[in-house]
Amino acid sequence: MSRITPGTPLPEIRVAMLAGEDRTLGVPANGHDWQLIVVYRGLHCPICKSYLKELDELSPRFEELGLDVIAISADSAMQARAFADETGVSVPLGHSLNVGDMEALGLYVSDPRSPEETDHPFAEPALFVVNGDGHLQIVDISNAPFARPDLQKLAKGIGFIREKDYPTRGTRKAA
Repeated sequence: MSRITPGTPLPEIRVAMLAGEDRTLGVPANGHDWQLIVVYRGLHCPICKSYLKELDELSPRFEELGLDVIAISADSAMQARAFADETGVSVPLGHSLNVGDMEALGLYVSDPRSPEETDHPFAEPALFVVNGDGHLQIVDISNAPFARPDLQKLAKGIGFIREKDYPTRGTRKAA
C-alpha cells in the first residue's frame, strides 16, 4: 500500500457512478471548485448507512462551501442501487472501485468474513478533500468502520480553511 500525501494531486482514477456516467476523482463537477470524496465500505455496513445519511443531510452545507460531494465504494452497481434505495441518500454514489484503485488511493482493503457480509474485497472508510488547485487538502484513511471524521466539524474546518486561506498540513515527507 502506498501512502498518499496531502498537498499532491489525487491519483487519476475514474469511477462508475450510479447515475450512469463516469467521474474522475479529484475533478469537481456541478460548478464547484473543490471536491469531497467519501469512501464507504458498502451495502453490508450499517455504520456506512448512518454516516452517508448524515453526509446527505450536510451536503447542502458542503455545497455552499464550494464542494462537489460524492461517495464511492467497491460495491457493484446493483449493490450501490440497493444502498441508495435502502438509505434514501441523494449524494452521488460511485461503485465498482477495484483493488488496484483502492491501493492507489492508499486505502485499507478487507476481504469479506463470509458470503453473507459481501462478495468482494472492499475498502475501509476514507475521506479526501481536493482543493481548487487539484491537490489533496485533507486526507483521512481508516482501517476500521468505527473511526471516521465528524462531518459537522469537517464542514466547519473547511469553512475556516477557505475563509483564512489556511495551508495544507502534513505535507512534510519522511527523511
